[in-house]
Amino acid sequence: MRILVFGATGTIGRATTAALIARGHDVTCFVRKRAGTPSNISGALLRYGDVTDPVSVQNDAFGDIPFDAVVSCLASRTGAPQDAWAIDHRATVNIIEAARAAGTPRMVLLSAICVQKPWLAFQHAKLKAEAALMASGLTYSIVRPTAYFKSLAGQIARVQQGKPYLLFGNGELTACTPLSDRDLGVYLAECLNTPDRCNRILPIGGPGPALTPRAMGQKLFDLSGQTPRFKHVPIGMMGLIAGSLGAVSRIVPPLAGKAEFARIGHYYATESMLALNPDTGAYDRDATPITGTDTLFDYYAAVLRGEAVVERGDHSVF
Repeated sequence: MRILVFGATGTIGRATTAALIARGHDVTCFVRKRAGTPSNISGALLRYGDVTDPVSVQNDAFGDIPFDAVVSCLASRTGAPQDAWAIDHRATVNIIEAARAAGTPRMVLLSAICVQKPWLAFQHAKLKAEAALMASGLTYSIVRPTAYFKSLAGQIARVQQGKPYLLFGNGELTACTPLSDRDLGVYLAECLNTPDRCNRILPIGGPGPALTPRAMGQKLFDLSGQTPRFKHVPIGMMGLIAGSLGAVSRIVPPLAGKAEFARIGHYYATESMLALNPDTGAYDRDATPITGTDTLFDYYAAVLRGEAVVERGDHSVF
């Protein structure tokens, strides 16, 4: 098939592009024209423009080439409200509307499992984009992955420096089934050829048991050959910081972004990245489908050996 990919310069977008090409698809990636943009992404054709401009999406991305499907791996860089509504919602709607106008019949949308309990701006923006896609008439697959390896790698450097591993509360409040970029990219690519993933919302996690932050920290110390050292951060402190910044931001608007970042931190410290059981309303490992073969601890070991790098970028808050 001829596939148009958005968000191809991120780690998940690159992995998805590679998976699509490996399956024999003809891939075009729509990217921003900027210094440092690669001349090719895993062998794909590049088109340049502005995803926040509907005219650019229609003319520069779709243009006069008929595409069989669109895959969007777009995500806001920071999760801040303005960025979230511009990218997670408006830019995604631009793509949906342009796809309809061009007669492109199929779209795969990367979302996030945390939209199940929406507290944050980017979650509400993603939900509104999901609703727009479901109402568009396009055949869709909405993929909601659990935690990414890169999101759980922020403390590797701390441990290597001999510092304690930070835990919120007792480190057992939350759990997730981490998913590698490669395995998620394969899953997204396979949505195009898997009929039972059509017109569905698809929560997906990685292999193995659900991991708590304490379990991740313990294994990281084991792999590093160090005696475990944990530092506990009270959950109440996170809530207090978020609440205080939120109150002050009503008087000092520039602090609104910091308040949202604090809320994001509090959310991830208190909510699991697992599917909710529809019967109990609780997070449930058994209700979270799995895919792939890559494990978080193999990734940790590769980073410690210098065989993998941690690409977190603007998502370091997560």
